[in-house]
Amino acid sequence: MSNWIKTKNNEKIDLNSIPTLEIKVLREEIIRLCKLDMRPIGFFGKDWGNNTTKLFVALADDKNGALYVSSSIFEFPASNYESLTPDIPAFHIFEREFYEDFNIKPLNHPWLKPLRKNQDNYQFFKMDGEEVHEVAVGPIHAGVIEPGHFRFMCNGETVYHLEIMLGYQHRGIENLMAQRPSNQLAESISGDSVIAYNLAYSQVMENLKGISVSNKAQLIRKLALEMERAAIHIGDLGAIAGDIAYLMGASVFGATRTLVINTMLEFSGSRFGRGLITIGGVNFDIDDEKIKRAEKTFEKVESDVKRMVKTMLKNSTVISRLEKTGTISTERAKEIGLVGMAARAAGLNLDSRFNFRDKWIDELNIEPVQIKGTGDVNARFKLRYREILQSFSIIKKIFARLRECTNEPVNCGYEALTKENSKDSFAISIVEGWRGEVVHIAMTDNKGNLTRYKIKDPSFNNWYGLALAVRNNGVSDFPLCNKSFNLSYSGNDL
Repeated sequence: MSNWIKTKNNEKIDLNSIPTLEIKVLREEIIRLCKLDMRPIGFFGKDWGNNTTKLFVALADDKNGALYVSSSIFEFPASNYESLTPDIPAFHIFEREFYEDFNIKPLNHPWLKPLRKNQDNYQFFKMDGEEVHEVAVGPIHAGVIEPGHFRFMCNGETVYHLEIMLGYQHRGIENLMAQRPSNQLAESISGDSVIAYNLAYSQVMENLKGISVSNKAQLIRKLALEMERAAIHIGDLGAIAGDIAYLMGASVFGATRTLVINTMLEFSGSRFGRGLITIGGVNFDIDDEKIKRAEKTFEKVESDVKRMVKTMLKNSTVISRLEKTGTISTERAKEIGLVGMAARAAGLNLDSRFNFRDKWIDELNIEPVQIKGTGDVNARFKLRYREILQSFSIIKKIFARLRECTNEPVNCGYEALTKENSKDSFAISIVEGWRGEVVHIAMTDNKGNLTRYKIKDPSFNNWYGLALAVRNNGVSDFPLCNKSFNLSYSGNDL
């Protein structure tokens, strides 16, 4: 494995120790390792000076909890390489992004369309036939939603193909993070994943600086992450119920979610946990009185969720709408690189909490959720339900452990990026948010300055999964399929 440097989640490595290979050799290496069940979590470039671009590749070995990093240099005008996508389809979106950012073309890529810079003369997929028609939705939507365009190719009511065009926001988040990194910016990247994003950012910066975080602060962070997971999953159960006109479920789940986020408000001053996590720990302690109130609240939430889900799943009309709707097979999910909750619902064992374990997974005796991964809306509904119960189980254990470390500090304190300790560094932080893996990668130069900050939201992997899942469903099934994935526009449009 001399062509790769092996590392772990939340571990700093020397930037200069990352091997640099000829692109043909790197391509062969990537294909070889992906055939051994590894998968891409990073494929991005950096301006390397002297008219060159350096490509960095990070692969995840989920079974062994390891990460492998390598690189290649492109010297202009030699600005192309043979695409990986025909051999490893999961690279399709990574290669499109790399091409758009650096104009280095993956030759023979089967779908080389703009990813974010796509509002001018975008060529949609076309189908011919007298019975074929198009349905266009967005980018301006009827509800409170971010901009995205959906183009359906239909025969009557049946969807043959869905093409999703995003990239309307042009926020430049990665450049901002490299220039002026902050917890406030990190938690604003995707508003429904404040804790996951802020945690990934804090951890990657702590790795660069060599900062340790107390057990108490680690537990509060994990508590907040599971509260975020439970709250959003409960809200999504309500959204799915609303889309099948099961209004009682929509109302109950909506009210129940509010109890969870109001508890987060009591813990941090924000219903979404803004300002809770910071580099070096957390900003707020949680005393025993707050824990007691939260335990009582969550007992009611768990009871209400159980009762409502069991009632829904006894209803034959509900089952008829959820089963075999928006299905994506295990084989196709793996092929295209689906991650997170959507991947698990399709039968893939991907959860970075367990694939890249920290000490608390073992100490709190946390086990992954098991369901039959049928890959349809029904599976995504049931997985959310099981993960809600799992989150509350984890939260109970964390509350018990917090009572054991009342005298520990919640924030060790830190100074601005310690450049001397952070020279020529490269670090990866993966956090399993409610939607899936949030990946933050940071690197510094020989002066210790942050020079590249790469972000990957699970939606980056999963939007194409939604497009495949809706095939052969009715147009009217799309809102239900869409809610069952609940992907992020802002997390994708960096």
